[in-house]
Amino acid sequence: MSDMNGDGSWGHLADTEHFGRECSTYIEIPKGDLNLPKYSEVTNAGHCMIYARSNDRIFGLYNARATVLMQMRFDGYLGFPGGLIDEGENVIMGLNRELVEEMHLDVHKYPVKEGDYVVSHWAPSKKLLLHFYALEVAIDDLKRMEASAIQAHDYGTETLGTIRLPLYTMGDGYRGFPAFLSNSFAGNSREQLLRGLVHANIMTAEEIARALEAKPAKIITEKEENS
Repeated sequence: MSDMNGDGSWGHLADTEHFGRECSTYIEIPKGDLNLPKYSEVTNAGHCMIYARSNDRIFGLYNARATVLMQMRFDGYLGFPGGLIDEGENVIMGLNRELVEEMHLDVHKYPVKEGDYVVSHWAPSKKLLLHFYALEVAIDDLKRMEASAIQAHDYGTETLGTIRLPLYTMGDGYRGFPAFLSNSFAGNSREQLLRGLVHANIMTAEEIARALEAKPAKIITEKEENS
């Protein structure tokens, strides 16, 4: 019997579902090499980290550093707003279109430009070029973007909500940013996040290395607690 609810199947998503999977190899491509013939007939995707700097302290204790936005995606993974570039579009055009569809972003007021470019990665197994940008806005503007995102065309289907990142580490050395990094991320968006934070001078490479090495505290059993 067919599953009328579609659960457990890909349906019309089958042609593109592999683009959101992790793969073993993402190769950083120098920007000057993107015009090489080998990349002329591949699939391109563009994504953007929207952020605002902040001097806030969370609970009066933890340095917020910045407000950085990501999204909960339809597939249960975390990722950045953006997506596949359509035929006839360049990356900037396609990315701004995606930001309208997924974030309801006013790209006339807040367009992503070439100067916001961070890095590109090549996924050979997918024949996919992933281009990453970071758009800095004022904190009040970012708050308006958050509120407006629920009006986006793709809200409730492709995107299930906008989240802020905890860019601090709490007293056990793990909860906060290190724990956040243990989530499941679409494609190479985890690597994009880490590159974006360094690019924007929000975190240093050394701070990120420590976060990646952090381990959760040992779970104390009831027996140990009562001993």
